Amino acid sequence: MVTQTQIDIQKQTDELCINTIRTLSIDAVQQANSGHPGTPMSMAPVVYCLWQRFLRFDPNDAIWPNRDRFVLSIGHASMLLYSLLHLCEVKAVNAKYEQLGELSVPLEDIKRFRQLDSKCPGHPEYRWTSGVETTTGPLGQGVATSVGMAIAGQWMAQYFNRLGFEMFNYDVYALCGDGCMMEGVSSEAASLAGHLKLSNLCWIYDNNKITIEGHTEWAFSEDVATRFIGYGWNVTRVGDANDLEMLERAFKTFKNTPDKPTLIIVDSHIAYGAPNKQDNSAAHGEPLGEEEIKLAKRNYGWPENAKFLVPKGVREHFQSGIGKRGYELREAWMAKFNDYKVQYPELADQLYRMQHRQLPEHWDYNLPTFLPDAKGLAGRDASAKVLNAIAKNVPWLIGGSADLAPSTKTRLTFDEAGDFTAKNYGGRNFHFGIREHAMGSILNGMALTKVRPYGSGFLIFSDYMKPAIRLAALMEIPAIYIFTHDSIGVGEDGPTHQPVEQLASLRAIPGLITLRPADANEVVEAWRVIMQLQHSPTVLVLTRQALPTIDRSKYAPASGVQQGAYVLADVPDGKPDVLLIATGSEVFLCVNAYEQLLAEGINARVISMPSWELFEQQSQEYRDSVIPPTVTARVCVEQASTFGWGQYVGLNGDRIGMHTFGASAPLKELQNKFGFTPQKVVAAAKAQLVKLHPTKFRYIFDN
Repeated sequence: MVTQTQIDIQKQTDELCINTIRTLSIDAVQQANSGHPGTPMSMAPVVYCLWQRFLRFDPNDAIWPNRDRFVLSIGHASMLLYSLLHLCEVKAVNAKYEQLGELSVPLEDIKRFRQLDSKCPGHPEYRWTSGVETTTGPLGQGVATSVGMAIAGQWMAQYFNRLGFEMFNYDVYALCGDGCMMEGVSSEAASLAGHLKLSNLCWIYDNNKITIEGHTEWAFSEDVATRFIGYGWNVTRVGDANDLEMLERAFKTFKNTPDKPTLIIVDSHIAYGAPNKQDNSAAHGEPLGEEEIKLAKRNYGWPENAKFLVPKGVREHFQSGIGKRGYELREAWMAKFNDYKVQYPELADQLYRMQHRQLPEHWDYNLPTFLPDAKGLAGRDASAKVLNAIAKNVPWLIGGSADLAPSTKTRLTFDEAGDFTAKNYGGRNFHFGIREHAMGSILNGMALTKVRPYGSGFLIFSDYMKPAIRLAALMEIPAIYIFTHDSIGVGEDGPTHQPVEQLASLRAIPGLITLRPADANEVVEAWRVIMQLQHSPTVLVLTRQALPTIDRSKYAPASGVQQGAYVLADVPDGKPDVLLIATGSEVFLCVNAYEQLLAEGINARVISMPSWELFEQQSQEYRDSVIPPTVTARVCVEQASTFGWGQYVGLNGDRIGMHTFGASAPLKELQNKFGFTPQKVVAAAKAQLVKLHPTKFRYIFDN
């Protein structure tokens, strides 16, 4: 029987730990003279209750596959998470999945919050700080990403679990605020989560009614509870963020809800305990100030002049709670995995490979080879064949479309593929609905759990996904984005659906690999590149219209795609006078121009350049061999904005591209209108030669 004395001691210990989280956060923000102290002060009891009493997480192994995930969607409150990671003594893991035996967040790094190279940057960053499950900061992205984590958890449970071997049953918790609730991406993601009945997903809504501008009454008055009930969520409420008993009851309600996600609405006071800043927007994005900190610490019963104080017993208390529980759960899981390897060796091998971003042996078995064909095949159709071949060999390659699979050709069509639904979490075809932004974030969440996800849509709608794609690049996760209808080739759909500036904007994202293959065999090679990437997201850009399949016995093999750009057609002596550089459908246009120039005795070279990023990764020697610095007569051709092409054609080179939006008309008419014809390329090449070598080439052309 628990005595009153024991209850009182427990309450004192709880309060001591909660106030340690608060004061570490306050002190770090003050020392940095930058940051957000308000939410850590108000939500410390919430995260303490979750981490200490419920979260299945081993601080000694932050990447244990069946751990519960905690996502701080309100990334501006990053010190809340850093304080937890420090007090729980979470250990660091490197990019090779090696345990380093050192703290993920040492106290010295908390003291250097928001400073260069600190493990405590302004917003949580995946890979940079072990224990951070996803990079957050742009509001709404965290909760949307958590939906992908929950989806992947359900899929992995269905695929890997066997009787007596429950290898995956983790839960996903996401802490969000009013800003996350206002962002549209969270609505898209919540709608899908409710539709899929993701019972392993719990969002905790910090309802403090304060944003940067002031009280939420300026812009936000909807009934959030009713909204989420409409989405199909279970909704419960905690009227006081400091009430640990009510918080515990709410988390138990989530654990006992078997058929829908849960939203816990927690009413709180931002900057709780600060007499002049509580419930004030001034605590949202600036330090409290030394005097206000002293007053707040006085309210907490804390030494007013103490800085970065971690009282004796606090770390030990966390070790006796989350540390002990996490260690035991992880050890039991590892023991079960060893037995699993004996009982189900093939599944165990797949699980290990998936978690380490490794491919199965013979993953590229039976990839198609396409014979020369003047009529050819659309990029999307070639990709469908390749995707289905690879997916048969890589069981965790899963994905779908934002309601466009019949157009993007991304459906897995073999018998055992199936559809992922609330009634079948084992399906490999996903239906994201018309929710491009959420799809991008959900793909990120899936990739963070180590499945290999892809999502598809029209290239024009990559604009809707850009925030998620950018975060994937920042996190270095290998999500796959497939975009079709890649140019004015969309034709009659007109300028609203004809991408012009999208390629340039995607190429501008550091760390993102963009591939625009020229024919069916380049599509094969593009997929070969994509599947071997471990730390880079990829955009695969494909045509709707058919592309001639290039005769590789006459021209160079498509394997050159792996270098990003390669010489497709050249003069016998390898000394061209003019370079024709293109991507995608425009490559064959350049091949036709090359043949005409060759017939006229002009030495031209055709360079297929499906990926700028891969090309830039090659040695200078290789790049110079493809684009010789001495050959300055250059023409690039792409049915998109010419922005960025100057680095390859130089100041004097000609760029045949789009300088306006498109138009609604059949493709051939658009090609003539905007100058995408062999004749235009030939004329541009000749003009280049005359301009740069007037004596030699004007005489030849005049005669």
